[in-house]
Amino acid sequence: MRKIPPFALLGALLAASGASSSHAQTTTSTASSATWTLTPAVVSQYMFRGVRLGGPAFQPNLDMTSGDLSLGIWASTPIKDEVPGVSDPEVDLYGSYNFKLNDAASFAIGATWYIYPDADKSAGFYKQTFEPSIAFNYTINGLRLTPKVYYDLVLEGPTAELTAFYALPLKELGTELDFTATVGTYKWENAVEDALPDVANWGSYWSAGVALPFQFSTNSKLTVGIAYVRGYDNEVKQGMLPKSENTAAVGRGVVSLSYSFTF
Repeated sequence: MRKIPPFALLGALLAASGASSSHAQTTTSTASSATWTLTPAVVSQYMFRGVRLGGPAFQPNLDMTSGDLSLGIWASTPIKDEVPGVSDPEVDLYGSYNFKLNDAASFAIGATWYIYPDADKSAGFYKQTFEPSIAFNYTINGLRLTPKVYYDLVLEGPTAELTAFYALPLKELGTELDFTATVGTYKWENAVEDALPDVANWGSYWSAGVALPFQFSTNSKLTVGIAYVRGYDNEVKQGMLPKSENTAAVGRGVVSLSYSFTF
């Protein structure tokens, strides 16, 4: 595995703290009773906001929805190519509430608590961060657009993100192709714990992918996905020192396999 300079490694950890758009999901449901969904998943690369946090990883998720409320827990542990202090392990607790405006639009408020039990505080890694968010969902002709803004209270900075989603029906096969594209940018002013002066980290990213779900029953499905994730203009800077490039911000193809069971 390619060596990562110390500041780049710190930048990678802090990017993980930013919240996988991935992790806190907005769910709309008309049912009043709670629905639970367990989704064990495997990914070929752990990429988050354009930063490579490790190689293949096991990433299970347990989500509970009740009406417009969603609560859940997501975790990641490396299978190989672990980046010390970054990817082993991570546990995210999240929640969100969706407010419907009309048949085409809604907005959601949420938050994610990121926990890194084995983080080395003496090396500047945070053991936990907390990130509230607000998102707006608008659907037109089957295309769902979701601009979203996060603010990490520990890292002291925002992330702005836009996601587009479109499901193409495959009636002959009884399934669909799910296309997703995301573009975003972030800047944190307090990227390293107890650093004097403060260390800032900022960067931009985009991703594009497609997933194919196979429905086995009314409450279970297998999903295969492939995506390309790219991070760019990712820099780290402390005080008046020159900025340095975060070499963990790269472009990678990611293959994913997940199985969801709802009960």
